[in-house]
Amino acid sequence: MKYLLTAILICLHLAGKGSLTSSEKNITLVSAKNAGDRVKFGLDKLASGLRAAGYSVQFSNQTSKAYSILVGLAAEPSISASLKGEWAEKARAAGKEGFVLKQTTPATIVVAGADASGALYGCLELAEQIRTAGKLPANLQMTDRPEMVLRGTCIGLQKPDYLPGRDVYEYPYTPESFPWFYDRSLWLRYLDMMVENRYNTLYLWNGHPFSSLVKLKDYPYAIEVDDNTFQMNEEVFRFLTTEAERRGIWVIQMFYNILIPKPFAEKHSLKTQDRNRPIIPLIADYTRKSIAAFVQKYPNVGLMVALGEAMEGVGQDDVDWFTKTIIPGVKDGLAAAGIREEPPIVLRAHDTDAPRVMKAALPIYKNLYTEAKFNGEALTTYTPRGSWAELHRELSSIGTVQIENVHILANLEPFRYGSADFIQKSVQAMHNIYGANGLHLYPQASYWDWPYTADKADKRLLQLDRDWIWYKAWARYAWKANRDRQAEVNFWGARLAEKFGTDLEAGKAILEAYEQAGEIAPKLLRRYGITDGNRQTLTLGMLMTQLINPHRYGLFTLLYESEAPEGEMIIEYAEKEWNKKPHTGETPVQIADEVEMHGKKAVAAIEQARTSVTRNRDEFDRLLNDTRSYHALAKTYAQKVRAALQVLRFKYSNQVADLETAVPLLEQSLEDYKELAGLTTDTYLYANSMQTKQRKIPMRGVDKTFIHWREMVPVFTRELAQLKHSIDSLKKAGPGRRLEVQRLVPARVSWKQPAQIYQLEDGASVFSDTSVAITALAPQLKGLSGIRASSRQQVQAGTELRFSTKTPVKLLVAFFKDKHSLNLAAPQLETDASANNYGESEIKIADAVVAGGPGMANVHTYHFEPGTHRFTLGKGRCILLGFIDGKQEIRPYNAGLAGKGRDIDWLFE
Repeated sequence: MKYLLTAILICLHLAGKGSLTSSEKNITLVSAKNAGDRVKFGLDKLASGLRAAGYSVQFSNQTSKAYSILVGLAAEPSISASLKGEWAEKARAAGKEGFVLKQTTPATIVVAGADASGALYGCLELAEQIRTAGKLPANLQMTDRPEMVLRGTCIGLQKPDYLPGRDVYEYPYTPESFPWFYDRSLWLRYLDMMVENRYNTLYLWNGHPFSSLVKLKDYPYAIEVDDNTFQMNEEVFRFLTTEAERRGIWVIQMFYNILIPKPFAEKHSLKTQDRNRPIIPLIADYTRKSIAAFVQKYPNVGLMVALGEAMEGVGQDDVDWFTKTIIPGVKDGLAAAGIREEPPIVLRAHDTDAPRVMKAALPIYKNLYTEAKFNGEALTTYTPRGSWAELHRELSSIGTVQIENVHILANLEPFRYGSADFIQKSVQAMHNIYGANGLHLYPQASYWDWPYTADKADKRLLQLDRDWIWYKAWARYAWKANRDRQAEVNFWGARLAEKFGTDLEAGKAILEAYEQAGEIAPKLLRRYGITDGNRQTLTLGMLMTQLINPHRYGLFTLLYESEAPEGEMIIEYAEKEWNKKPHTGETPVQIADEVEMHGKKAVAAIEQARTSVTRNRDEFDRLLNDTRSYHALAKTYAQKVRAALQVLRFKYSNQVADLETAVPLLEQSLEDYKELAGLTTDTYLYANSMQTKQRKIPMRGVDKTFIHWREMVPVFTRELAQLKHSIDSLKKAGPGRRLEVQRLVPARVSWKQPAQIYQLEDGASVFSDTSVAITALAPQLKGLSGIRASSRQQVQAGTELRFSTKTPVKLLVAFFKDKHSLNLAAPQLETDASANNYGESEIKIADAVVAGGPGMANVHTYHFEPGTHRFTLGKGRCILLGFIDGKQEIRPYNAGLAGKGRDIDWLFE
């Protein structure tokens, strides 16, 4: 009885301490009569927060005797008079989107924004403090503003695969393709998430949105949707931009160049997209008028321009297209609408010389921004360096705002990611290393499958819900990057405890699991990967040949040179080990050990929190499974890398014993991968949301194949069996095995243009207008019928071949390895989404041709079906080696003309 009486007294004391008088429970929200939509939206959010805490709320345009909260702009006389002196000055000086919260009397709080967004954010901040404390804060006085000027998220109106009869990026806005686009309640939920996290920009990505949103008098046939859909699109777009404006969010519509609508292309016998097509007046006129119509119709919507991908990358065409088509189109639209203020234009630095383009554009258009990828199409490091860092710093120094794009995240798909520590350090790097001041954030996973996640569930999960911590973390540090680490652990621990109904310590344990697992994918890709692009799905694993011979698969060296700390690739480490040379920086062995440790710690941390969970149990179990999956992934890679190093030792030692040492390591890797496949069989629909032919690593994606771990188990099983078979063969035949040279079967075509044909052999000249000749040639290429082109023509205008064939054929093209400006770059999916339309992205014969002057070249193949073809290559020198039978498969190998050792891929093939 004694204890019961004590408990009652304590409860009464606490209740009395936290209570307010009846007058204080009645709150009047005061604002100017002409308050704008953003201020009104902030007032509504503040009122909701107050009511949730038990307050009675009324609105007024003038102060009352009741407890009042004054909300408005710092420049308003009533706000300035209430703040007075120092705090009035602080409010006026708060800066763009800044605000002041100040209790000026015992019964008055002032929320003063330097602008409308500042007033909105001030209301949101006060509402959050009320929610956290359960009541109005006492002695309130604070000022705040965001560090990053632009803080935005991205939604793609694109799909995992192509629409019938269309190519990459070609997705008109229709209810059939994008039913979610017409769901206004979903849009409101998303916009509310954005404003809650203080995002102020929404990027909509589409290849060519204009043919879904505007009609042109001069090109009525260019529209790609029916009248009813067009009207729906107009209504949704107006609804979206209006609701975004209320929340202080600027909508930016992105588009590619040069990409045209299908009906327009068909009418004029053109391709919808052709990277090597020069600027032609018809397409320029159509594009300029499309932009003008869009700007006139939606003058408050910004534009983001991707000059690369669908038109030839770096060159004068980029400058001309931007300054003579796009900017004039925007100005035409402004003139038609009678508007003087320039809407912002964001220049995407992808596959273009952005500094050169900006230098030409700024004299004619001022409201420009630049944007570039933070870690390519992945998340790999918060210590970027090298040439990529130099580009970002150059863009930041122009004088406009440089925006950092956290793009695609191909190495994080499909598992949950919430490492607050990694994200905070990444944002700090954006400021400190890149000098940037804007964020452009992609979904954490399943970008191509928006709005859904890859989780297998009775009802598809929404990215908006599942990846809440992804959006919240990037937004928090875009607002303010330098926050105390221990305070952040407490902050996220509390948020996770609230999410899963645990105590603070369990919440911190869940954070620890997120942060330990969050190191695994970045470290794996930056030390073992082929590319930072979405042609590689990291979580599906890698083939042994991809680990021991990455150059064969089109190694994207920027991944190692700029998007990783200084360190060594697997092949570099193996060579140094054999030659007993010292190692430098982060090594493959070090990362193998570290990721295993991260996985083990992550599982231990989340298991610690498991028994405490009382809320959102299903979601916690999914997070638990993701953590275990990351651990299995780490073990898989670690053991396979150790096996790869033993295989590479055999390359130098020629001792079968080194291969035998690799077998148990590869066996364990396979067992760990089977564990991963088991963890994902009933929990995930796929590993990668881009399910097209652009995806190449570990396996080529065709017709949605190799999208799940269970599909890769047989591949890795055969790989292990082949190694064992190769070891047996070596023991029987002896260690001196040599790879037999594959004979290529020449094919004839009918030329529709004059063509100089010559026989490939040592000493043969490769260009019609220079003395450059072959000095070394892979044996299997000898005797083929090469096509002698003009070097000057190739450099100035590109290469064009017109021919017909009655059977499938493959054209062999040699691309010089020297990245000289005169040489045509090899196909690269990182910068050109069409770079595998002919099956050309992979090197078939490495180090296969040496020509005096340009030097060493690798061979790629282009496949053509029977018919008449007009084929173009971009500007730059290359060697046309002739045609072979289209049905003949070339086993990729290294011809060894560079003297870098023998090819050992055959051990696994």
